[in-house]
Amino acid sequence: MAALSGLASALESYRGRDRLIRTLGYCCQLVGGVLVEQCPARSEVGTRLMAVSAQLSHCRTVLRLFDDLAMFMYTKQYGLGTEEEDVFVRWMSVLGNIADQLFYPCEHIAWAADAKILHVDSSWWWTLSTTFWCLSLLLGVARSLWMVLKLRQRLRSLTVAFTSQPPWSKRRAIKVQMQSEVLTLLSNLADLANAVHWLPPGVLWAGRFPPWLVGLMGTVSSLLSMYQAARAGGQANATTP
Repeated sequence: MAALSGLASALESYRGRDRLIRTLGYCCQLVGGVLVEQCPARSEVGTRLMAVSAQLSHCRTVLRLFDDLAMFMYTKQYGLGTEEEDVFVRWMSVLGNIADQLFYPCEHIAWAADAKILHVDSSWWWTLSTTFWCLSLLLGVARSLWMVLKLRQRLRSLTVAFTSQPPWSKRRAIKVQMQSEVLTLLSNLADLANAVHWLPPGVLWAGRFPPWLVGLMGTVSSLLSMYQAARAGGQANATTP
């Protein structure tokens, strides 16, 4: 009952519902892609799962039509990141926010073109939106790598600073933050692999992933995101008096 209650609570929020839709969509693509490619006898089931995956992806695209304002408010609140201690992290975050902000209108125009609402070339706008997504992911990867290196240095400095065992709470806090950054890094790398795949042919490995591999990368990223969200929620509940 506790698991069902937690799932119901997550589905009440937009972010929680989006994570679940994303995970289900990529899982369907993973299983469907494997069945179509490896199990001819079950190719019909695989094709249906691929269709479900496409519909869930389209659902998320439509829901993102309403994300611009939330992203704008977040970008405005963060500003130039003057409260950020590290200059590199600050500018990676600022540039990442700009890339994310530009991604949304480009995707909206591409969606509207596919829906015959706008008479423009949708492929060009899909490419542009995917490019901004790639840029945001690259900046996120650079930020997470930098943070992991800085946290490792801080942990070593903490160990050297104390002749005896450093305070457990400080070591624990740094290790938890490092784990979070590593998970974010892995999630961004998995998404980046798919983002490059969706760029025009000729760009690195664009267009070369089979459906099941796209599903695998997306599933890994989605599960890592859900795990981090669940862990963050658990920590918040633990600290609530």
